[in-house]
Amino acid sequence: MSTIFQKIIDKEIPANIVYEDSEFLAFHDINPVAKIHILVIPKKEIRNLDEATEEDALLLGKLQLVLEKIARDLGIAKDGYRVITNINGNGGQEVFHIHYHLLGGEKIGVLNK
Repeated sequence: MSTIFQKIIDKEIPANIVYEDSEFLAFHDINPVAKIHILVIPKKEIRNLDEATEEDALLLGKLQLVLEKIARDLGIAKDGYRVITNINGNGGQEVFHIHYHLLGGEKIGVLNK
């Protein structure tokens, strides 16, 4: 079954894209929790970090650099930003395609309990 993120990758569902290359896609979250809230996903379907393999190591390393590039391009790198990924139910994961939340543009407070 295709996730909403796969449908965005396949351009079946529109998204406000801020970055795309052959391996990654980044777009604005439709329910932002910060002034800037971008979702960054690999185009390869990986369920989450819990199911990533050694084969995914290079891709996930590149993802870290893409997150930094997007933060720099959006002008939030100097002041700071937060990167979050949620894993499985107790971790708050809702879409089971690995994704990172890039939050910034304002001071990001403590996580709520």
